Amino acid sequence: MTQPHATHVTPDAQDADGNPGGGQDLQGTTPAHTPPDDLRAALSARLGGAARAWLDQALDEATAHPGTHGPISVWELRLAEAGRRCGPAHADAARVLVLHAARADTDALTRVYTQGTADERRAVLHALPHLVPGPDALPLVEDALRTNDTRLVAAALGPYAARHLDPHQWRHAVLKCLFTGVPVAGVADLARRARGDDELARMLADYAAERTAADRTVPEDLYRVLALTESGRPAPGTADPHGKES
Repeated sequence: MTQPHATHVTPDAQDADGNPGGGQDLQGTTPAHTPPDDLRAALSARLGGAARAWLDQALDEATAHPGTHGPISVWELRLAEAGRRCGPAHADAARVLVLHAARADTDALTRVYTQGTADERRAVLHALPHLVPGPDALPLVEDALRTNDTRLVAAALGPYAARHLDPHQWRHAVLKCLFTGVPVAGVADLARRARGDDELARMLADYAAERTAADRTVPEDLYRVLALTESGRPAPGTADPHGKES
């Protein structure tokens, strides 16, 4: 449905070492869209000394002991520590890097998602495009889309969902964004998937009509998506792909 909201916090936030500026985005990066090597470089540049040392150690541990070991692996413990160690502005990115270093497979990601906090679930969703090549982890995306947690909904609609959600599920995910106020600008690959989608256009028109009939405001994002559904269609008066008049 993100571009996921990976590093947004309030403007007066501080980083893990108490330095101002923690509320700024991580140099415009988002964990689901940024290759892990680039994400680590950007994160390391923003962290203070103690937080950077913790991150380096956590990633070294995850690399040396990937997979599952006993009831809980060391790298899973690091996921729980990330917010405290790296600060809320950078916790998503740190968790994604730990999951990547641990080479977490679908089973491990499912366990973390099922047993973890909302923050850890969000990190799993951000990590999916880096770790799961096929549709095996779609149940996690589907679960997130059933929640009323807007940050989970936004994270669920990153590149992984854009690649693997079927048209029916994807259309309803876009509508969920409109229902819950999740900005559609964060929906990965929105323009491509919406282009020429007549069924999505019909659903949007129906929703707009319902809102209007109830004397309620129609979200501006609805019109943005509706315009995307109209892109790529032949201009009126053309009957074939070469544009000859009918």
